[in-house]
Parts: sequence; C-alpha cells; structure tokens
Amino acid sequence: MADRPRQIVDAARELLETEGADALTMRRIADKLGIRAPSLYKHFPDKQAVEAELIAQGLAEIADAQEAALAEAPERPLVALGASYRAYALAHPHLYRLMTEGPLPRHLLPDGLEARTALPLVKAVPDEHRARAVWAFAHGMVILELDGRFPPDADVDTAWRVGLAAFSG
Repeated sequence: MADRPRQIVDAARELLETEGADALTMRRIADKLGIRAPSLYKHFPDKQAVEAELIAQGLAEIADAQEAALAEAPERPLVALGASYRAYALAHPHLYRLMTEGPLPRHLLPDGLEARTALPLVKAVPDEHRARAVWAFAHGMVILELDGRFPPDADVDTAWRVGLAAFSG
C-alpha cells in the first residue's frame, strides 16, 4: 500500500479504535490528516473501501493471533483459540464489531484472507458444522461481554471454559 492510502487507513483505524464506527466518515478521516475530504476519493472510491481495509487488517491480526495460539497450545486447541479470540475482541472492540456486524464485504478483501482467518479453527475442529458452532459460541460470548450483558456476579471465564469443553467432547 502506498503512503497516502496507508495514512488514510491509519487515521481511520485511530478514529475507529478511539471513537467507534460512527466516527468513520470521510470528513473526519480527512480532518485527522489535515486534508480535504474529496482528496480521499483519489485513493478510495468510498467509505466502504476504507472499512474493508480496516476489516482486512483486523482479520489478518486475528489470524496471526489464532495461528500463534494454536502453535503455543496444540494439546488444548479450543482453549487457546477461545482465549486468543476473546483477548483480541476485547482489546479492539470497535474493530471487532466492524469485522463481524453485517455482511462481510468479501469482494473487497484480499484473496484467501477469510480462509486464513478460519484455518486455525478448522484445524482444531475439522467438522465444518462444529467449527461454525464453536465460532458462533465465541462470537456470542464476546458480544455479550462487550455489551455488558452478563450480570455483575457472572463468572465469564468459567462460562467460556464450560462452553468450549462442550465442543471438545
């Protein structure tokens, strides 16, 4: 990626991480860079293209984290993958939501990225239906945690452990 597109994506990422998806407007991104909003369109056709770059970054980062987790704890893959997935989502809640809410703009993502992101889970759970169920469990747990939906006295760590154990058997 050339310098200006990288600067645009970096500014968008900073806005997203600090203020959330509502802050992702072409005007706000341009203001952050000290340029006029129409200048952004020389590098990205629209906001969706900028968001797709952010989603691609997030997917690559979570793939890196999942690959490392699986390599570090191959004897307990679901525990390692669950912990890694949860940690990433909690560390980057706005990016996580951008990556997982609404349809995935597959046509704007680099070829093979979605498959790479799924591969650690597919290795740990070769049955595609069980793997999707594990992902749905992890996603649901993360969203409930991000939204503060668990009661204050809930032992979320134990809920994760019990939930993942249910898929291990």
